[in-house]
Amino acid sequence: MGEVEFDLPWPPSVNNYYRHVGPRVLISREGRKYRRMVVSRLGGLYPKFTGKVRLALDCYPPDRRRRDLDNLLKSLQDALVNAGLLEDDSLVRRLEMEMLDPIEGGLVHVHVAPLPAGGG
Repeated sequence: MGEVEFDLPWPPSVNNYYRHVGPRVLISREGRKYRRMVVSRLGGLYPKFTGKVRLALDCYPPDRRRRDLDNLLKSLQDALVNAGLLEDDSLVRRLEMEMLDPIEGGLVHVHVAPLPAGGG
């Protein structure tokens, strides 16, 4: 399978993705809404990656507030798995993320590419 590229809306940070309910940790309403949106955009559009991949993310935040780049990763990867693009997020063996200048509404440009056999 070849490489794929697409744009997704700005994801919720990991701080807003989970909710603690007693001893349980659940995906928040905001997190479930984001996953459904990604599934509606990507579901069935691309074949599923089942081997090791490189994930490159160009991140355009919605405003100039300070953000931790790594807080975006979990909700985005979870949504990609839920949409059927990745068999599992443990397949991501090479990761590149860059925080760029803000754009209205925020955006993440996603690039997924298979790694050669033995790579990663």
